[in-house]
Amino acid sequence: MGENSLSVKMKNLRRRLRGLGSLLVAFSGGVDSTFLLAVSHEILGKGVVAATAVSNIHPIREQEEAIKFTRKNGIQHILFQSDETGLPEFISNGPDRCYFCKKALLTKLFDIADERGIEYVAHAANLDDLKDYRPGARAAQETGVIEPLVDVGLTKDEIRSLSRKMGLPTWDKASMACLASRIPYGEPITDKKLKMVEEAEDFLLSKGFRQFRVRYHGSVARIEVESSELKMIVREETRKAVIEKFRSLGFLYVAVDLQGYMPGNLNRALTMAPPSNRG
Repeated sequence: MGENSLSVKMKNLRRRLRGLGSLLVAFSGGVDSTFLLAVSHEILGKGVVAATAVSNIHPIREQEEAIKFTRKNGIQHILFQSDETGLPEFISNGPDRCYFCKKALLTKLFDIADERGIEYVAHAANLDDLKDYRPGARAAQETGVIEPLVDVGLTKDEIRSLSRKMGLPTWDKASMACLASRIPYGEPITDKKLKMVEEAEDFLLSKGFRQFRVRYHGSVARIEVESSELKMIVREETRKAVIEKFRSLGFLYVAVDLQGYMPGNLNRALTMAPPSNRG
């Protein structure tokens, strides 16, 4: 992507936002939503409001970073309780789990917008999101939430590049997804499992790992780290500390995935054909 093309996309984004009047941004504190919120605030000023869902599928550290960013930049910020684990379709954890979660979340966002007389609701989907299996995208279409970053054709890498130029602290932040994405489809979601995963990932973060996931497989915790950090996690001191911590959380076994971190890794189970019985 050339510099001129990126400038054109940024110009188009500002034009897109300028025509909205007032906007409620679904704000997780991640790379994409921070970028969208920052540009929206630059264009709309007090006409933009950030809204962050609070629940046990969202790491507390993400909520704290979202609060810190809005306070520092003087952006009105609403925290609202979301209740994903109150949805039977979510708890059962089928392949369409994200559809029901996203639909409930966006419904609450539109309720907030209506109460405050805000004209539009936006979320920070980007062009790369369209490449993966994302049932939540159907919910977005059904509710009418707008997708400014998709509309102007911005990819994740481009958003990071623009965020860096803007001096946003999230420009090189690791990608994040809700904690439920660590639990394989068909495995019921519980508060206990979500807490185990959150505390395990907090521990890895404290040890200096940047991009990782802890996948829940019953008694087994399967750790994915970037290939550049594989040597780091098997160092004797780190390995022992991880095993001790994870066992204290309730895992009997701790495994490291040699393939490394892969976004949407558990979605592979939806597309892989069963192995042949032939010898």
